[in-house]
Amino acid sequence: MNIVIAGGTGLIGSKIVEYFSNDKHHIYILTRKSENKRNSEQITYVNWLNEGDEPEKKLENIDVVINLAGESINSRWTSEQKERILTSRLDATKNCLTLMEKLTQKPKVYLNASAVGFYGTSLSDTFTEDDHDAGADFLATVVESWEQEAIKAEALGIRTVLLRFGVVLASDGGALSKMIMPYKLFAGGKVGSGKQWLSWVHIDDVVSMVEFAVNNEKISGALNVTAPNPQQMKEFGAVLGNVLGRPHWLPAPSFALKILLGEMSLLVLEGQKVLPIKAIDHGFQFTYPELKAALKSLKL
Repeated sequence: MNIVIAGGTGLIGSKIVEYFSNDKHHIYILTRKSENKRNSEQITYVNWLNEGDEPEKKLENIDVVINLAGESINSRWTSEQKERILTSRLDATKNCLTLMEKLTQKPKVYLNASAVGFYGTSLSDTFTEDDHDAGADFLATVVESWEQEAIKAEALGIRTVLLRFGVVLASDGGALSKMIMPYKLFAGGKVGSGKQWLSWVHIDDVVSMVEFAVNNEKISGALNVTAPNPQQMKEFGAVLGNVLGRPHWLPAPSFALKILLGEMSLLVLEGQKVLPIKAIDHGFQFTYPELKAALKSLKL
């Protein structure tokens, strides 16, 4: 297959590029600066978003477009940063739509990054793809707007999948690296009430689910990219401490985190219990359905 990826150098994108290129598919990575990138037999860098760029002229017989681009949410949410978080996602998505419109041969499927933040937060509710109402917090409104833009690809006759990522567990960055640090310093413990849910997923299952969505023509719309066994934070921390061989004992009070992180504290103090029902119903097999095995495999 010929696969176009926007955001192909990030945590998730780099793993997807590695997997599909090793499987002998050709990957076109959209970038603002291709001049300092080295092409290979399986990977071609293509300029876009600069004045005069015409990436469509370098893309032929494209089967799949994957959009993972967007400003990181792991920073203090000032009003300016909130604007960047939203506009970066909308702009990248709009540009992917424009690109696909210009392609003579339309791709068979378009995968657009999204997030379980769509559902808002809850200590008691369980969310699946059948829950269509977005939450009311900042992240939920961002994701709702993002998905509303992405789903326009269906009007081009392209099967469209909205990848609602949970917290991705990987050994080389992402949220887990921040979660590990207190334990490495023997200061790990319950965060906030500990009752908030964490819908996690192993990076290998992320890549496998992306491939599954590409190849399964029956999958469209929202797809929860999460493990089937979400954990409350108190349980997650205890398992993490056990795997690391560190104590889980020193609590981080909610008020301190709110002072430290501001509005972004909702990422660790609130959460949502999200289940990957669509993937399960279509026969997806998880390599790491259980948290302890997932963490052990990362060799933290």
